[in-house]
Amino acid sequence: MLLFNTQSHWRGMGTAVVVGLFTLLALAFAVVSYVEWSSNVAVAEFMSAIESSASDPNHSSDSSARIQPRNGRTGCPKGKRPLPTQLMPLP
Repeated sequence: MLLFNTQSHWRGMGTAVVVGLFTLLALAFAVVSYVEWSSNVAVAEFMSAIESSASDPNHSSDSSARIQPRNGRTGCPKGKRPLPTQLMPLP
């Protein structure tokens, strides 16, 4: 009787391990499929946005937003501060 219970115990554990592995495999497949699908949707949306902006008759090569000139070497509005050349450790 003891031998039958031991075999049944191992069979149940083996079944649980196999079911768990199949579940993980199915979940991994679902995640990879979703990421691939969402990437394809994002690329298609991006390409349609590019095509629609390129075919827009009101679109010009000049940007409608004004580009502000940089102040100093660093672009800092406070003045011409030099760029840091060395990182200093925090106290």
